[in-house]
Order: sequence, then C-alpha cells, then structure tokens
Amino acid sequence: MENYFDEPVAARYDDSYDEMNSPELVDPVVDLLAELAGSGRALELGIGTGRIAVPLAQRGVPVHGIDLSEAMVKRLRAKPGAAEIGVTIGDFATTTVDGSFTVAYLVFNTLGNLTTQAQQVACFRNAAAHLEPGGCFVVEIHVPDLQRLPPGETVRPFHLGEDHVGFDEYDVARQSLRSHHFTLVEGRWEYLTLPFRYVWPAELDLMAELAGMQLRDRWSGWRREPFTSESRKHVSVWEKA
Repeated sequence: MENYFDEPVAARYDDSYDEMNSPELVDPVVDLLAELAGSGRALELGIGTGRIAVPLAQRGVPVHGIDLSEAMVKRLRAKPGAAEIGVTIGDFATTTVDGSFTVAYLVFNTLGNLTTQAQQVACFRNAAAHLEPGGCFVVEIHVPDLQRLPPGETVRPFHLGEDHVGFDEYDVARQSLRSHHFTLVEGRWEYLTLPFRYVWPAELDLMAELAGMQLRDRWSGWRREPFTSESRKHVSVWEKA
C-alpha cells in the first residue's frame, strides 16, 4: 500500500474536509461505534488525523489506530484529547496490534485506498483477527456510481467549487477509479490524484464470509437510514462468529 497522504496533503487535510468535522456528521458515527464497542475497545483502520477517533475516545471508548502516514498521525497527536489514543504506523490491511477489540471500523471510503481485491480481502481478515467473538467490523463506503455513467463515458465529476474541482475517472475492466483533485491554495492551483478500487456490497459480504464474519446490518447512513437501490453509500456491520 502506497502512502499518498504525505506532509503537503496532511497539512491541509482537515481544512479540505472541514464540513466533515461538523457535529451533525460526526455525532451519529460516534454514537453507533460507541454502542458497538460497549465496554470494550475500538480499532480504527486508517485513523488519519482522528476525526472520529478523538470524539470516540472522549466518549470513554479506548481507541487504538493503524495508519501508514506519519504526517497524518502528527496532526492527530496535536489535537486535544488525543493523548490516550494509541497508534501503530503501518498498512492497515496487514499490520497487527496487541489485544482484542469489540469493534473495528473503516470510515469515509478508506477501504478503497486498498487498490487490489487481495489487499481488501486481507483487510477483512486482519480486522476479524483483532475482534473478540461477537465483535463487529464496520465499513462506510460509496456504492459504485457506474449506473450514472452514460454509455462510453469514463469520467464523472463529484465536486465543482470555487477553490476545488474533483472528478473520478473509472476503469470498469479493472474495477478501479482514479480521483483527480484541483485545489486553489494561496492563489495557485495544485493537483492531486489518488487511486481507488471500488467494490460492491455483495463482494464485501463475501470478503467478510472468507474472514469468518457475517452481515448483521446495512444502512445508507450512520443514522441507520434504510439501504435501497437508490443509496449512494452504505454503512455495513459484519459480526465475527
């Protein structure tokens, strides 16, 4: 797994996704994860700058994280309330930590940063290996947007703003996409591109089964909205046998 979240990206990451830090978006995530954690511990795969881990820890849940980017973790360490959060630097598909957990989670499409099926399968197995029996693995990820691509088209914009333009470029044959970001920074346009592997809910269920887990719940959002054929993302919960 390659680290695309180096110092320049980490330095403006929280500002770039400032709207994602609002209580209206964070609180439902923390509510559900705290409920699933119960009196146990939580493991965040791809902890980043701690958008979810910090408020979850402040809720009284012991949190440990895995992340490949030391630059992102540096921003986490600077936040109030982060002192009690343990972090292990490494690839979250394969890196292991001590102890067991009642919930492991991946939010904000982070699973797609693993760009092969083998890596994603390994991630499910790694999550399951850290869970106690009856523990849950939670993933938030987009439903692939292919039905909105006209025949023959490979590009779909996802954000058009005054200081940011973003579009996804699909490679259907390889089940992959590349996100392109153009961001206005101090009067200059900067370009960043990131590869992803998109994945279908049914494929994720099979990965979970290979790892000894079964689907418990699937919603279209953290407030447990029903998942339908029109849902643009899903929050899925698999339980370890």
